[in-house]
Amino acid sequence: MNGKIRMAFHGICSLGLMALLVTMVWPAHATPAHPFLLTATAQQDSPQAQSVSGTIASVGRNTFTLTLGSTTSNPGSQMQQTSPKSMTFMIDQNTTVEGKLKVGANADVTYRQDNGNNVAISVRVSSSAS
Repeated sequence: MNGKIRMAFHGICSLGLMALLVTMVWPAHATPAHPFLLTATAQQDSPQAQSVSGTIASVGRNTFTLTLGSTTSNPGSQMQQTSPKSMTFMIDQNTTVEGKLKVGANADVTYRQDNGNNVAISVRVSSSAS
């Protein structure tokens, strides 16, 4: 009986040692267990796409400017109007444009930031409001 207990003990120890080795090697290839770490890693790997809507204020060869209009914010309990904001977007070979970029037209833009520039991923142009 003593031999059987000794073999069982060695088997358990062997499994424990194997589990320890696996946990030492595994984290280098596994995704982070904490959701924040997973999100931060994903954001570092690919730029975050954002979307805005507004009126086209100007159109250049490889750029256009969108006026986002006035926005209402609520800091504390007071409503405040802010002045219109303009954003300039670069257009590259990967940008998809639905419609024609023209001053006064409304547009929905999905973009990413690249080296401090707003690069349009897709632009959907609708006719201007009359």
